[in-house]
Parts: sequence; C-alpha cells; structure tokens
Amino acid sequence: MASQQGIQSGSAAVVPFPRAYRLAAPVLPPFEPSVSTRILLSPPHLVGCELNSIQATLEAGWIAPAGPVPVAFEAAIARATGFGHVLAIASGTAALHLGFRVLGVQPGDEVWTSSLTFIASIAPAVQMGAVPRFIDASAADWTMDIDLLRAELSAAARRGRLPRVVVPVDLYGQPADTLAITEACAAWGVPVLSDSAESLGATLQGRHAGAGARLVALSFNGNKIITAGGGGALASDDAALIALARALASQAKEAAPHYQHETTGFSYGLSSVLAAVGLAQITALEQRVAARRAVHARYREGLADLEGLHFIDEPAGSRSNRWLTAIRLDPARARAGREVLRLALAARDIESRPVWKPLHLQPAFRDAPQVGGAVAARLFEEGLCLPSGSNLAPLDQARVISVIRQCCLA
Repeated sequence: MASQQGIQSGSAAVVPFPRAYRLAAPVLPPFEPSVSTRILLSPPHLVGCELNSIQATLEAGWIAPAGPVPVAFEAAIARATGFGHVLAIASGTAALHLGFRVLGVQPGDEVWTSSLTFIASIAPAVQMGAVPRFIDASAADWTMDIDLLRAELSAAARRGRLPRVVVPVDLYGQPADTLAITEACAAWGVPVLSDSAESLGATLQGRHAGAGARLVALSFNGNKIITAGGGGALASDDAALIALARALASQAKEAAPHYQHETTGFSYGLSSVLAAVGLAQITALEQRVAARRAVHARYREGLADLEGLHFIDEPAGSRSNRWLTAIRLDPARARAGREVLRLALAARDIESRPVWKPLHLQPAFRDAPQVGGAVAARLFEEGLCLPSGSNLAPLDQARVISVIRQCCLA
C-alpha cells in the first residue's frame, strides 16, 4: 500500500503519478433514446470509467485529501479551463469563501454581486461580516448589468466606499462579460471574483468563462455538467493567490514538525475518492457541453413558434455550456404563465424549477442595498428552468416539449 506521508502544499510533484490516473477521453456508449418515468432537471451523467478510477485510487491506498489524485484532478481542470493555477476543494461555496478570504474581505466591507443568483454567491462574505450590495440583471443575457455596475462604481467612489470585491455570476452556463466587468472594476482598483460554478466549459472571447477575473470559483456538485459527487475548485492565473488559498484550505498549517498556526484556516480538502470521480468525469467535458447545447437547440426548434416564449440570449463572442435551458414567458403575450406551466409539467412527472429568486427579494437580505432589481424580479416571475441533462433522451425531451406546447397553445 502506498505511503501517505507528508504531502504539503506545493510539494505534490514529488508523488509518483500512477498510470491508472492518466485517463484518456472516454469512448462514450451510443446514445439510445428512451422514455423514462420521471424526467429530472439536471441529473448526474456517468462517463463509465468512474468505478475504475475509484478502484485504482483505493488500491493505491489514497482516501484523504492528499496525494496524486487531487493533484491530477487539478491539472485536468487547468487543462480544461486554461487557468494557470487550480486548487480542488470541498465545494464551490468553499471556493468562494477562500476567494473572499485571500482577497482580504473584512467585517464591514461591501461585496457586490448579481441579484439574480444562488445564495452561495454572497453567503460566505456575509458570514465574514461583509455588507452585500445587489446589482440588477441584464434583460438580454440575465447576467450582471454592466452599465449599472459602472454607474454604481462611480457613485461609490464619490461616497468614498468602494466594494472590496465584485462577484459577477455566470448564470445557467451563460458567461457574464467578466472582461468588461474587470475593466470597469480595475479603474477603481476593485478585484473581481467570478462565480463560474455553473459554467465549466463555457467560453468568452475564446477564453474560459471567468476570464480576466482575479479568481474563479467552480463547482462539481451532483447537478453540474461535470460532477465529482460534490467538490469545487478555485482557479487563477495568480500563483500567489492560489498558494495562499491552498494553505488556508488545509487549516493554515505552517511548515514545522509540529502543528504551527500563524492564522486560522479551514478543512476544505477534496478527498481522493471524489477527486477520482471528477478526474474520470472531466474527460467527457466537451461531449457534455455539446450534449447540453444540443438539448437547448432542440428546445429552441420545438418551441420557436410559441408566442411570448423567450430564451436567454447568447451574446456575440460568448459560448454558453447551456447547463440549464431557461425560458421566459411574457405574460402579455404567452398563453400560459410560469407557474401554470411548472404545475402542468409536474403533473406529468417532469421536474422544472423557477429561476433563482433574486437575492434582494430574499428575507435574509431584506435590509441590503440594491441597484435596480426590476429586471431580476421580472425574470423570476416569468422564468422557468427546463430539464437539461446531457443524458436527456430525445423522446423524453419530446414529452417536455409536448406539454409546453399544449399549455401555450390551449
């Protein structure tokens, strides 16, 4: 059994890299259409070599968050995204928490993010004592409204209270324009932490989603396009930031024969077993993106003639991974509203879900300042996420399309 002694931050290169972990892109089985009983929103999709990867890991004696497998997973993420440095950790939320920590968020600092997002985009900062401020969404691509951000940065500079960090969010796989956001923030010396938890494999101007940000948070949760059964990653082109995050993720242990701590850290390591799953999964990233984009294209084709039904725009220069296909039902023109459609799908054992309830409408943030909010509120009232899994069979998707058409043509 392999030794597990003394793997320290930055020293993983001394561990031999087993041949078993050098996984090539898988030969995926033929895609057979079938009609399942229940259609889920975004179920896990196994590649087929996960068990071999787990078995090789266990046979080599690795379980803890140390050794060659997490290192190999980090290298695979770096290759897939183009970021120079990657830290694989316990969750996407942990990645955001570490990002806030290494960027110096302190109690009383303002941290700005999109209002139309999941709570994890801001919760770690709030738990650190920061004050959130929510920026409205763009009606076109549903991500942070850049014009509102620019105006609010200027106003904040006049107030003498610029944010410590700005957190744009790649919504449902559609990249926010982090290049433009970073440029706007750089004029005031404000760093950007991109919440790219939903956009692995998406691109912006030929670079991975989150390009230009100081730090990028990724997720490998069970519903994501690539899953490790959990887990996340923090990525950057800044080696020093990732080195600091790596030290904090392992309880901030100093290089000493005893336990020495100059500060406090976290137990955020990713186990070798989960890393082995992620390492197998990530070999299929391009196939998974292609499959989800094909699902989105079939929805567009099958619903194109329905009045008042709209999809998220894909701006020129961006390529969404289409993690979830979301539609908006214009109440002035569509024959069915969001909730009517959701209930009709549920009655036929099809899972769908309203888009994120904006954070400025959440009771937890009732007193938080906001910039705009009407667009995000409207998208919540009118928006619905449809089943979008990369293993969604065409016949199952036809069921979904049929129900939507029945509701919207009745």
